[in-house]
Order: sequence, then structure tokens, then C-alpha cells
Amino acid sequence: MLLENKVAVIYGAGGAIGGAVARAFAREGARVYLAGRTREKLDTVAGEIQSYGGVAETAVVDALDEKAVDAYVASVVEQAGYLDISFNLIAYGDVQQPLTELSVDDFARPITTAMRTHFLTTRAAARYMLSRGSGVILAFGGSGPQTLPGLGGFKVALDALEGLRRQWACELGPHGIRVVTLKTGGVPESLPDSMPGPERDEITAAIRGASLLNRAATLADVGNTAAFVASDLARTITGADVNISCGAIMD
Repeated sequence: MLLENKVAVIYGAGGAIGGAVARAFAREGARVYLAGRTREKLDTVAGEIQSYGGVAETAVVDALDEKAVDAYVASVVEQAGYLDISFNLIAYGDVQQPLTELSVDDFARPITTAMRTHFLTTRAAARYMLSRGSGVILAFGGSGPQTLPGLGGFKVALDALEGLRRQWACELGPHGIRVVTLKTGGVPESLPDSMPGPERDEITAAIRGASLLNRAATLADVGNTAAFVASDLARTITGADVNISCGAIMD
């Protein structure tokens, strides 16, 4: 198994993408610690993992709260003994409208949220990874040169995330810690269940139509790729993004 004996913390693990990553990590042998805001969603993912013999622990954690993040990671290391992987998948609370229609607060929220949470969770994990001389920090939602109208501050947040990833990779690389971003052109399966059918179909068609392969990444694709990138088979990959957009985002 790719992640046998690895210990992984996943923030936003109650969401569709976070849950897919958690299940993939556990299937590959990792002991997964699932953090998020909604206990019920976290327990559902953990139950699925435990049903096939995986090891999963859950905790309600505000990934924007410095003390909460530091205390949580310390508790994981105290229980597991070490930390190998940290993956932040929380939502940014973005409002996607034309910039001329946005308030400054709605524009800035995804940017400040992304920067704060990824700084806090990466710093907390890195402090324990440094002593071991190894570790993997993962983020989701990397950007590219293309954009679309009406995204508000979301695309700007993703661009900022790439800059932060490069800085962390530069500083942590000499200590054996890798930092990688995964990016897709959208995952139709992650669209909320509450979305009306016609709207869902329209967005799904747009995501697939923008790709070069006329298809979109699935939740399984995201989980499988994340498991590979987090494993020692990807030991040469850092300071980079891994593009699974089916060609919708050109590097």
C-alpha cells in the first residue's frame, strides 16, 4: 500500500473532495485524522473508512483559529507519535460575481481565508515534520494563467495560494518536506446536492466542454492522485502543482 504506516491530517474532510481523499488515504494504509466543522459529516466519512478496516479519528476544528490548529496537530502527534501528511481542503466562503458588483469584504474573504488557513495548518504540521526530516504538505485548487469572468476573489485566492506554496516549498525543502498543490478544472461530483438539476447539468457540461479530453476529474481521480503525490513514489515532486484538469487548465 502506498501510504502504509503514514499518519495524515485532512482539514475539510467532511466535504465531498475531502472525504474522497480521506477514503483514498485510508485505503492505501494511512491512519487518517479528519478535521472539519460538522461532526456528523466527519463521522460519516470515518464510519465508511472503519467499515473496511481503516483507521480514522475525527475532530471538530476551526482551521482559521491559530490556537485550535496548533492544539489539534499537537494532539495528533501525541496520539500517533508523528505526522507525515497535512492536506487542507476547506472552503473559502467565496462569492462569485463580477468584480464591479462585489463589496470589498466579499472580494477579500476568499483571499484572506485561503492565506490564513494554509499558513496556519502548514506551519503547525511543519514544526513536527522538521525534526523527522520528512513530510508532505498538500493543497487543493491551484491556478493557471487562464481565468473566467465572474469569479470574484476566488481565482485571486488560488493565485495567492500558489505563491504561498512556492515560499513554503523553498523554506521546507532543505528539511525533506515536500509542498504540492493539486488542481482540477472542476469536479462535477462535488457540486452540492441542493443545486437544481438543470443548473448542475449546465455546470457539468461546461466543465467537460472546457477540457481537452471531454471529461472531468472524478472524486476517485482526486483521491487516487492525492494518495500518489503523498506517497514516497512521488518523492521528487515538490514546489509544483499536479494538474488533473483533463487539459482544461494549460500549464
